[in-house]
Amino acid sequence: MPTLRDIKTRIKGVQSTQQITKAMKMVAAAKLRRAQENIINARPYAKKISSILNHLITDDDRASNPFIVPREVKKVAVVSVSADRGMCGAFNSNIIKETSRYIEEELKPKGIEALLYCVGKKGNDFYAKRDYDVINSKVGIFGTLKYELSLEISEFIISGYLKGDFDKVVVIYNEFKTVMQQKIVCEELLPIPVFEGDVAEKYSDNYIYEPDHDAIIKFLLPKHLKAQIWRVLLESYASENGAKMTAMDNATANANELIKNLTITFNKARQTAITTEILEIVSGANALKAG
Repeated sequence: MPTLRDIKTRIKGVQSTQQITKAMKMVAAAKLRRAQENIINARPYAKKISSILNHLITDDDRASNPFIVPREVKKVAVVSVSADRGMCGAFNSNIIKETSRYIEEELKPKGIEALLYCVGKKGNDFYAKRDYDVINSKVGIFGTLKYELSLEISEFIISGYLKGDFDKVVVIYNEFKTVMQQKIVCEELLPIPVFEGDVAEKYSDNYIYEPDHDAIIKFLLPKHLKAQIWRVLLESYASENGAKMTAMDNATANANELIKNLTITFNKARQTAITTEILEIVSGANALKAG
């Protein structure tokens, strides 16, 4: 049975941990507010540029543009976006599980080779130690997340796709819904998904282009991919801070419950010790009287 000193030491240790989790929750909440503002600002731009592309793309583009024409898929670049740090609940493990599931269940049974691009230290550390082909990685980026990082990632992906290093690009990330909810998304980046049939044609026939249509498409396609990568990074960062805030809030509540239970145990042990001492004193006094 633990002594009073042991219980008291443990209570102090849990109280120290509780102070840390409270501080981490406050830091995550502050970061989350900024991350929410950034993703709210980025979503409309990414959505609009995608919409404009779908309005501009014609049947000729579908048949000839290298960013749009589907290929026979032999190699797939899988961009897995995790966090650089832990302490955010199941955030990283969910991304790793979904990435592994996609590779093992949807690619390997079809004889398709998976090439991993790991964004975030946790995912990179996991896959680098296992039998996966990691072609590139970006770690330590979420502390100072900048648009230039999305440019580097998108340029690597675009260059590899145009050279034929892989035939399809898929990104797996956490989409931010609320502080309590993040949704795992598996999204195709290349070839660029477009509307089928009359939808694009209807819009395309209503415009006169300056400069010409091909120049606009050539300019917008890389912009579209860069905007989507930037949005994905912002979604993941906001989701990470939401998950961290929730995890630290739960940890603080659990620490508080543990402190209550330990305090009750401490009081019971102290009461037992006092009762034992009183019994010993009374027994000694009775023994003296009898003697």
